[in-house]
Amino acid sequence: MASYYNRQAAVQYARNWWKGRNPNYPSFQDDCTNFISQCLRAGGAPMSGYPNRARGWWITDGWKSGRGTGGYYSNETWSYSWTVSSSLRWYLESAKSGLTAKRVQSPSELNIGDVIFYDFQGDGRIDHSTIVTSIVNGVPYIHAHTVNSQDRHYDYSNSHAYTPNTKYYFFKIDDVFN
Repeated sequence: MASYYNRQAAVQYARNWWKGRNPNYPSFQDDCTNFISQCLRAGGAPMSGYPNRARGWWITDGWKSGRGTGGYYSNETWSYSWTVSSSLRWYLESAKSGLTAKRVQSPSELNIGDVIFYDFQGDGRIDHSTIVTSIVNGVPYIHAHTVNSQDRHYDYSNSHAYTPNTKYYFFKIDDVFN
């Protein structure tokens, strides 16, 4: 049975939680992809692949029983794609069912609720992920965690992480999930 991506709900979640941490999810020092996953889930994206951490995109509540200090959890009950930028990028690039997306070449092809990945060094290694929360004159603005960001221009040119070698990976989240 098909389900639908609620872009508005994903964006509203990002707007509500960009500056804080939702206690219903784990929190990490590098929290960008965990935050994006929460936004996607709030938009109705279906989870799949449990219990294999290397496959699918999912989280369970099992982490709550192993909550530690300093961002450590003894029960890591989530997939790598839930919390690791490069893993989520590869998942979106290859998923055929559940949460799916299409990589596009231009930021002008994005809409609210879509996802951008960043390779700041241009070395092929994904360093960061964000969610598009508004489009102004055809330009995406994003929300993010790690360095909490609200309505930031997608190009990150004002970030200490930015380099002239920065590469962007733009993903349109599919509106219908099968």
